[in-house]
Amino acid sequence: MSMLHTVNKSPFERNTLTACLGHSLPESAVLLIEDGVFAAMRGTAHENDVREATKDRKLYVLGPDLLARGLAADQVIDGIEVVDYEGFVELTEKHDKVQAWL
Repeated sequence: MSMLHTVNKSPFERNTLTACLGHSLPESAVLLIEDGVFAAMRGTAHENDVREATKDRKLYVLGPDLLARGLAADQVIDGIEVVDYEGFVELTEKHDKVQAWL
């Protein structure tokens, strides 16, 4: 059973991302949305944890949410795929379950 995890909180405000990565199984997918997109940025205190997670999980970040926060796709950690709203829908269709980390 495949699962898509969505994280919408900044890792600088809550431990939602850490909890998600700690509980999600290898082969899971994680989509960073809303303020969760800050976790996808290179050069932050969370970069090593996120980069490590890309070794056995597929990570995605929602492009429109990056842009809404003044961030650009070229600032995203290597190994994280930027998706648009259509890609978000495709991810929810591809996985058996979706777990929202609030």
